[in-house]
Amino acid sequence: MRKKFFLCFFLFIKELVVKFIFLQFIAKFIKLRMNRRKYLKLSVLGFSLISIHNKRETKIDFINENMENRPNLNKAKVISTWSHGLEANKKAWEVLQNKNKILDAIEEGLKVTEADVTNRSVGIGGLPDCEGKVTLDACIMDEKSRCGSVAFLEGIAHPISVARKIMETTPHVMLVGEGAKQFALKNNFKTIQTPLPEVQEAYEKWKKEQKQTQPQINHENHDTIGMLAIDENGNISGGCTTSGWAYKLHGRVGDSPIIGAGLFIDNEIGGAVATGMGEAIIRIAGSHTVVELMRQGKSPQKACQMAVERIISKHDNLVGLQCAFLAINKKGEVGAYSVYEGFNFAFTNSEKHELINAEYNRKW
Repeated sequence: MRKKFFLCFFLFIKELVVKFIFLQFIAKFIKLRMNRRKYLKLSVLGFSLISIHNKRETKIDFINENMENRPNLNKAKVISTWSHGLEANKKAWEVLQNKNKILDAIEEGLKVTEADVTNRSVGIGGLPDCEGKVTLDACIMDEKSRCGSVAFLEGIAHPISVARKIMETTPHVMLVGEGAKQFALKNNFKTIQTPLPEVQEAYEKWKKEQKQTQPQINHENHDTIGMLAIDENGNISGGCTTSGWAYKLHGRVGDSPIIGAGLFIDNEIGGAVATGMGEAIIRIAGSHTVVELMRQGKSPQKACQMAVERIISKHDNLVGLQCAFLAINKKGEVGAYSVYEGFNFAFTNSEKHELINAEYNRKW
């Protein structure tokens, strides 16, 4: 009887111990879960705060914010590269507001820069190549993916207009050199005498000194104006025009007249233009790359940044390698990014007409 009692008592105590241990395990497990949740919440909060702290608020962020809630800003706007884009934008916006075709706005806006005798990187005032010849390049592309281009063109006032004429009246996309000039003369385009006397003087000085054989492309020698516009219906067109790299080899052509490099439009997605060292931009089909990145869901800003990073990845030596992209998507969001600081762009809509500094990967 006593053995039976002790056996029952032992089993009872054993059961209590097992239950106690089990309850302790459950309690620790619950505590651990609660602490883990708390830790995760704090970690997420901390990461968010760090992200917010590190995010640089820019004017591009400002003009893109609340696009869906501000439909009047969601459509018509004009953007173009560099400070000379301000005057070009002004004319383009005027044409656009008069209910003309968006391509008219692009052409007329770029003609302002081509006619500027003080501009040393575009049009009549452009610096020559190493043989003293001012050779002009341009291209244009509309919302239907039609495009036209001229390269290595001499003595014609408005290469952007010749490019449009090629697009609209021939089965071709690009004409170059003497053939492009013959086409322009046959269609009665205005001629010019280049280089200008002051430009010739600068060339003679360069030829004598022969010190700067590879000029840096920066805010003083940026070689291009690229323009994009979106109308009130959401249609996008664009154009580029340039006199190219100062003192380049005779016959050199950069990215600006090449569809897919200096300019690309896909009206389902958006458009992009490039500026800077054309050889580097051609190597990654720059503007097409930006548009394709937007097709994959990237914002214009992120797409421009990724294209610049791709250029950087292809070069061991970045000295003097300035390249930049400017883009717009179907929602009217804008992006701009460059290898080095100093790139800016002109922005014009119904509320603003200003020059905006772009984000960049590194300082000079």
